[in-house]
Amino acid sequence: MSLCTVLVVGFVAAVNLAIPPLAAGSLHPSPTQLLWIVDSYVVLFACLVIPAGALGDRAGRKGVLQAGLLLLAVGALVSAAAGNVAVMLAGRALAGTGAACVLPNALAVLLHATEPARRSRAIAVWAAMTGLGGLLGNVGGGALLAAGSWRLLFAAVAPLGVLCALWVAVAAPRGPRGHRDLAPRAAALLTLATLALLLGVIQGPEQGWESAVVLGAFGCSTVLFGLWAVGELRAPHPLLDPRLFAVPALRAACLGMLVVFFGMFGFFYLNASLMQYGRGFSVLRTGLAVMPMSAPLLLGSRHVPALVARWGDRVVLTASFAVSGLGLLGLAAALDEGYPLYALWLFVLGCGIALALPTLTAAIANALPREQAGVAGGLQATTRELGSALGVAVIGTVLTARFVHTLPERAPGAVRPGHVPGGVAEALAAAPGEHGAVVGAYTASADTALKVAALVVLGAGTLVVTEMSWAARRARRAAG
Repeated sequence: MSLCTVLVVGFVAAVNLAIPPLAAGSLHPSPTQLLWIVDSYVVLFACLVIPAGALGDRAGRKGVLQAGLLLLAVGALVSAAAGNVAVMLAGRALAGTGAACVLPNALAVLLHATEPARRSRAIAVWAAMTGLGGLLGNVGGGALLAAGSWRLLFAAVAPLGVLCALWVAVAAPRGPRGHRDLAPRAAALLTLATLALLLGVIQGPEQGWESAVVLGAFGCSTVLFGLWAVGELRAPHPLLDPRLFAVPALRAACLGMLVVFFGMFGFFYLNASLMQYGRGFSVLRTGLAVMPMSAPLLLGSRHVPALVARWGDRVVLTASFAVSGLGLLGLAAALDEGYPLYALWLFVLGCGIALALPTLTAAIANALPREQAGVAGGLQATTRELGSALGVAVIGTVLTARFVHTLPERAPGAVRPGHVPGGVAEALAAAPGEHGAVVGAYTASADTALKVAALVVLGAGTLVVTEMSWAARRARRAAG
């Protein structure tokens, strides 16, 4: 189950490494299309994970898990053979749908197969895999891209998906089936609302924040989210009951999970290009360069439950958000420094993530009654992937907007009349003699994006801990 989880999460991070070769390749995607190549997978992953969990409860978790792995493989093959951006996006959407079937059902199979005495540790290990998957995706993706084109990266995921499906067939037990409603209308509304929100965020720099497209996207998102909430409140068996977010501890823990993945995958998105363009690293070296983040996740995650038992979840989360924000600010300050200092700040960021993931996973699970464990698992997966999608969209948008603003002053030769390149590959192709100025503009943009990510993590982390403290005081008063 851990391997299945690493595969679907690592696929997100691996694609970030392929951004430079994709931008310079035969598809010629724009910066906006590059963001959608990453986010089309993640959005469907996030929005369909709860319906996929419900499908697993009704049709059998093991079977849906295997079907998801095979769908992931088909989507990867479609992307590998893509001759244009539209086909690439179709393949990414198929793969994201498959990933949504994998994550909740892998956790459900794991919980069913683990005896109660070992269940808390199994959850902690699985939670660490969701963070470690991003790091292993960087390393594995770097190795594949170094061996061939970006098409090899997508093609290699297909046999891995098939092998995982075969291993599940042999090793995983079949569990009991339930009778949860699938609620396709609610799933469609939630997916469309999220896509409209990201459309507004991603198109903002290109279309203008006051353009009809962007304002229309935000308006549609608001209406669709409203329709989803009203429909779920009226449903006798809602797919995701909005009233759950009236529970302060659950609301805070979900926000915390979203913020952690916002910072982590927003960083992965810009770091891949930063290493290759800014430091001149090969794609394999770029993948290996993030390994200092993995040490805390590998070595420290299993000790986090003991820290929570001793100090409490609010103390541990305060430390995790403070350390994560400090790590992002340190990375921004080390952009022009040698790699050893950059690696030190990667380690610091990894410590913050290692503290957060098991703590928040347990907090979401503990905020709901035991009979709603499936809902808790779905919320964890949804908030993780939605945070990843928003991190890529927001940080990528800040990066592009700052780059476009900075480039004309730093590299006027890269600007054609009436046109400013939106990406590094396009700018370098337009003005190969301005390499230093173009890379300098990108580094300055990455500095701004990292600081924005740090401020979001620190600000939202403060809200999370404050609300958890308020919820704890409220619970003590109710008990007294």
